Amino acid sequence: MTRQSVTMYKHILLAVDFSSDTDCLVKRTFDIGSEFAAKISIVHILDNIPMPDISYGTIIALNDETDNALLEQEKAKLNEIGERLNVPDEQRWLIWGSPKEEICALAEQENIDLIIVGSHGRHGLALLLGSTANDVLHHAPCDVLAVRLK
Repeated sequence: MTRQSVTMYKHILLAVDFSSDTDCLVKRTFDIGSEFAAKISIVHILDNIPMPDISYGTIIALNDETDNALLEQEKAKLNEIGERLNVPDEQRWLIWGSPKEEICALAEQENIDLIIVGSHGRHGLALLLGSTANDVLHHAPCDVLAVRLK
């Protein structure tokens, strides 16, 4: 396969969940971004944040007015990754919603041509129920690289 036959990615979206495997995804994104001299954006999707002072596990919806220590922690994690990848603030996304829907919508909105997401290689019932990587793979408007995580 020649270099000309490989797609030239111009804008890569890294979708992170802040798991222990995030460093692997960051490195892979850096390597691919460098190879193609591509612009990199990062996204973390929040669906709900547990309230720390409620014993029954009540959750609160996240919105722009939410003042919550956990939200601030998520912002800090996103910014740390953004700094490591030299991603400008305007290309760092912290979005509330369904991971599949929000990642795919952002990819379309921002003209992303490659989404990088981690995959845990689920089996059995977990495979049937799906995962974020599987959902994104089947609904994205662009190429998806699902990086196998240990």
